[in-house]
Amino acid sequence: MALLEINFDGLVGPSHNYAGLSLGNLASANHAGQVSYPRAAALQGLAKMRHNLDLGLVQGLFAPLPRPNPGLLAALGLAGQEPADEAERRLRAAAWSASAMWTANAATVSPAPDTADGRCHLSAANLVTMPHRAQEWPDTVRQLRLAFGDAAHFAVHDAVPPCFGDEGAANHMRMATSHGAAGLEIFVYGRPGGAFPARQHEQASRAIARVHGLDPARCLFVEQAPEAIAAGAFHNDVVAVANERVLFTHEQAFADPEGTYAAIRHRLPEAEIVVVPASAVSLADAIKSYLFNAQLLTLPGGEMALVIPLEAWETPSVRGWLDTMLAGNGPIRQVLPVDVRQSMANGGGPACLRLRVVADPTTVDPRFLLDNGRINQLEQVVATHWPEQIDATDLGQQALTNTVIAARVALLDALDLAELH
Repeated sequence: MALLEINFDGLVGPSHNYAGLSLGNLASANHAGQVSYPRAAALQGLAKMRHNLDLGLVQGLFAPLPRPNPGLLAALGLAGQEPADEAERRLRAAAWSASAMWTANAATVSPAPDTADGRCHLSAANLVTMPHRAQEWPDTVRQLRLAFGDAAHFAVHDAVPPCFGDEGAANHMRMATSHGAAGLEIFVYGRPGGAFPARQHEQASRAIARVHGLDPARCLFVEQAPEAIAAGAFHNDVVAVANERVLFTHEQAFADPEGTYAAIRHRLPEAEIVVVPASAVSLADAIKSYLFNAQLLTLPGGEMALVIPLEAWETPSVRGWLDTMLAGNGPIRQVLPVDVRQSMANGGGPACLRLRVVADPTTVDPRFLLDNGRINQLEQVVATHWPEQIDATDLGQQALTNTVIAARVALLDALDLAELH
């Protein structure tokens, strides 16, 4: 069985809008109320997926979740009525949120080489800190159980109890000598107390490690730096990313950086740690540009590439540091900018849009895997059915409701995923 890393990207849903629902996500807050462009956003996402395919990588897709969510509206007493005030308008907006496109928050994934039963384990994230995201996990599990339905190779778990906030792979990293080797799984949690919530609970991470059957000697539980959370790093993947033997991190990512690096090197002597100093790239520039919310990938030839948002390439301090890095002899040999501006404006870079799953592609339901022909087909569906733009005041209008529902149905029909209707 050939184990490869598969990146499953979330297709930006037809209800993509800027409601500013995510406390602590500075980009989301700064763009609240602006006009969004769902069609352009989805096409940007598909172009990013095609970019990975053209690099010779295996690329997967998750479909948008049903929106507006009638179950949430009914549970809030908002079905069929106009909101009475701003608080109710925000609750209605939550039912329209397309935030499931950021599949780094869909689940935590432990590949087969790490687990006691030799299967790949996936635990859906409960995302309880934010109401617009807490609604996602039951529908996410339905999709995960279709994509990874081969019980001989996968185990898909429900979310951990909601008293422990879990944000999925956005606060989890895996390092190994190769994707197919036994790895070191690094769980990053936050502690409450600052102006913004610490979304990942330590006990959620520990519960997932136990459920996945991980070897305690090959797990690390690391505290995220409070100053990073306060600066807007609402997930660890805003300030650090790992791939195989390489950790790429801002020096202010962890509460105890030197202790974290030492623990990694103790468990994985082959580890290479690339630290970007605050003197070169400030925490503010790192977060605004999403330098670390990048896809650090191993290309088929063995070298590593960093897929970054255009915003990072266009930030002078970041560009200067990247140019210096590329001129050296470090482990990251290429930097590849991509345009995901619509996602970035709502607080999600290239890494937010994907869930990394190390598996044999032949064991995955083929309806969730892409080639260029399928991307062409999906681009046509998006161009035909996705709304061109959405203003925040449009949410709740029946015409838009009908358009968004019909667009998702057209996509599921194109993907032959009738089970998700």
